[in-house]
Amino acid sequence: MPSKVDWPKAIQPLLKKYKKTKHPLEYKNIYQLLVMVVLSAQDSDKNINKIAPKLFEVFPTMRSLAKASAETLFPFISKVRNFANKANWLLEIAKTIKEDKNIPLTHESLIALKGIGSKSANVILREAGKPAEGVIVDLHVVRVAPRLGIATGTDPKKIEKQIKEILPQKDWDAGMAMSFHGREICRPQPKCEICLMKNVCAYYKANK
Repeated sequence: MPSKVDWPKAIQPLLKKYKKTKHPLEYKNIYQLLVMVVLSAQDSDKNINKIAPKLFEVFPTMRSLAKASAETLFPFISKVRNFANKANWLLEIAKTIKEDKNIPLTHESLIALKGIGSKSANVILREAGKPAEGVIVDLHVVRVAPRLGIATGTDPKKIEKQIKEILPQKDWDAGMAMSFHGREICRPQPKCEICLMKNVCAYYKANK
């Protein structure tokens, strides 16, 4: 890393700003969150929030979902990208877990479920109030982290690894903080003048 930034210290304002911010998926419980996280892969949170209420009216619990078939799910999720695969993943998860209370809340047990990768598992753990076992790296973080200079490259796995090496585990929520920051401030056209990270940001230093 070319920069000499003390990241554990420098990241604190961002962590503080977004610490209490709930994920943009509008879920009411962990069951809904898990379903919505699976559906949101390669799709937008906005789209999933739009289709979710009707889906959960008909399938309000893991138990009701376990009784569904792909055909009964399709009408509710047909506007979601890759919906046929996602329907099968959700049905497999529901048949495995059976009840809401059985939803596992460790990274290892979550990624063992169909359709849940590392990022999805990290999101579920964060929203369930569990300690971070990884760093959330979504498309916003892939843009923000290299701009800041806390990581390099475009591979989410490599970016996560770099951030985990730089920050102590208690600060791993920095991933979600960078995601919010990317949605609000560090957009494709960044609003550098109002950014609270500009003092330490490599992109700002190079472009000011």
